[in-house]
Amino acid sequence: MAPMKARGRVLVEIEKRLPVQGGLGGASGNAVAALLALERALKKKLSGADRLRVAAEVGSDLPLFLIGGTVLGVGRGEEVYPLPDLPAMACMIALPEIAVSTPKAFAEWDGLAEQSSAWTGEGARPHMAIGGTQFSTEKLTHPRASDRMLMFSREISAWLSPASERGRRRSGVSAKGGGRAENPLLDLVRTGIENDFERVVFPKYPELRELKSVLERAGARYASLSGSGSAVYGLFESPEKAAVAAKRLNKSGVSAVVTSTLTRQQYWKRLLAIGS
Repeated sequence: MAPMKARGRVLVEIEKRLPVQGGLGGASGNAVAALLALERALKKKLSGADRLRVAAEVGSDLPLFLIGGTVLGVGRGEEVYPLPDLPAMACMIALPEIAVSTPKAFAEWDGLAEQSSAWTGEGARPHMAIGGTQFSTEKLTHPRASDRMLMFSREISAWLSPASERGRRRSGVSAKGGGRAENPLLDLVRTGIENDFERVVFPKYPELRELKSVLERAGARYASLSGSGSAVYGLFESPEKAAVAAKRLNKSGVSAVVTSTLTRQQYWKRLLAIGS
């Protein structure tokens, strides 16, 4: 491994707990864990910049796992910005017995974008919204972050910054009521952030669309496909409400687990405790 200036044979054993092709980042998380384990085994520590560089060379979304907590990823996901952390929140993850190919989902999205480009001359770009302002990105597989994505990163950073708490209030409160004082994470996801993969995955797997609806009817304040699927998650106001929803799904034959989002401090505390 060049950055560590070490050579040797390494045997890695993985006990897989996350479902394969579930869209939960299991392989990327394993890769980052292996990188940190190598540092520990060799008694050498990479700089933060070297870690991020190595991670980005292995996979686009690996750098996210080297930050933890609330993170903004732009470009292919390799360019990451830690944001002011949002509080932990109850989360329920539904794990249907469906395997969704991530490369295929990317290819189908790009095909959809090309079709739209032929019709409009502009192209269909994945989009996000925050504070009532729309932002677009380039194709999911485009190697560089677009100017609009950089605009989005600045807007979301301003929205979450302490200055915005003291000054102007950002919009984003839903018809269900509540606001940033209730839970900043809920208010953020209710601004219109959505997973564009749903546009190509749901038509092929309508049962996943129905699963998202089930979570919403069960009381999830926000529900979404995770990555390219097939896992679907919901954010709930309390662990108790998440547990009730999970119990219903388990009875219907769909595996579901209750967990929680992690702050950056909680994430690193658990990660570094493994194997110590």
